[in-house]
Amino acid sequence: MSKRFFYVAALIAGLVFSATSCADDKGGSGDDDDDAINLDYNSSNAASWGNYMYNVAALLKNDATNLYNDWNLSYKGGASYATTFKNHNNSTYPSASSCIQEMIEGCIDIAGEVGDAKIGDPYKLYIQGKTTKALYAVESWYSWHSRDDYTNNIWSIRNCYYGSLNGEINANSLSALVATLNVDLNSRMIAAIKNAADAIQNIPQPFRNNINSNEARAAMEACSTLETVLKELNRVTQGYFNNGSYDTQLNGIINNYVDGVVLPTYKSLMEKNTILYNVVNTFKNNPDNDNFEAACEAWLKAREPWEKSEAFLFGPVDAKGLDPNMDSWPLDQVAIVQILKSGNYDDLDWTDGDSDDAIEAAQNVRGFHTLEFLLFKNGKPRRVN
Repeated sequence: MSKRFFYVAALIAGLVFSATSCADDKGGSGDDDDDAINLDYNSSNAASWGNYMYNVAALLKNDATNLYNDWNLSYKGGASYATTFKNHNNSTYPSASSCIQEMIEGCIDIAGEVGDAKIGDPYKLYIQGKTTKALYAVESWYSWHSRDDYTNNIWSIRNCYYGSLNGEINANSLSALVATLNVDLNSRMIAAIKNAADAIQNIPQPFRNNINSNEARAAMEACSTLETVLKELNRVTQGYFNNGSYDTQLNGIINNYVDGVVLPTYKSLMEKNTILYNVVNTFKNNPDNDNFEAACEAWLKAREPWEKSEAFLFGPVDAKGLDPNMDSWPLDQVAIVQILKSGNYDDLDWTDGDSDDAIEAAQNVRGFHTLEFLLFKNGKPRRVN
């Protein structure tokens, strides 16, 4: 996706990696790179570190709140996006069938991204001998949370297809309707979702140390199978639904999808990022190891609903750039060091009039992963002492 950019020369502190880097696979060796390699929390940067965490957490809270309000209250001064989606018969969604297509295509996109990019990009770099670049391509490796992130992405597909957040198939769901139309396809969908999630969890922990494992290859294959079945689902259901004969059932599915999946997921995202902001603020005012640990725990909880929303990255989250705002990866770690030194947190924000380069630069020094970098080291909370 467009949110993911490589800043290979920016290296990270405390690497634990089982492979040996090739000589032509290293980043730069300038002072800024050395700062990024050795960067850690200490007495000289403590105030700036806390302020940086606070500013990133504030932006996450604001983005999450705006996203929920766009769906629940009003979007661009008009009806909520939930209303636009549920009512359809408008310029954005001309039919119930078009809403179903949007739902399924969102699932297709994230299934492909997990297999091809989140797992596949590090794997492809690794087998090319670019082991250092492969490591830096692994999302969420500061916290060792990669497998759970990717699994939650698969659960976002399950939640969309099942019409629920708890793994049960709702009566008003795509799964329930498809089961009446094509039993085999529904069974294959259910199996493909489970197999992808199980395969990801089978990758030895942490994924960054097991990029070239048999389990990682199996997970890529399982995600590819899921993507293939989803594409078949999209094709088959459009054949069933395009003539409007199933609109009554589709309206029930759409309403339940919005009210039972999208809105509660975004509400949880808003609430948990508000808690994260408050916990980070506590750390800023009283930096100690207990508060570092509390902020790490709050980060893990705040991230979960985001990853479970990635099957519906359409509408406001796409139009307003909230996906790269909150989840850009990899980071520009050299720029993070510069911001810690300068204390210029204006570099984290952007406006609609900014150039694409300026927007990308801002998005790569904010969001979940910048905060993850400031909170975690080698899968554990950083230490004050």
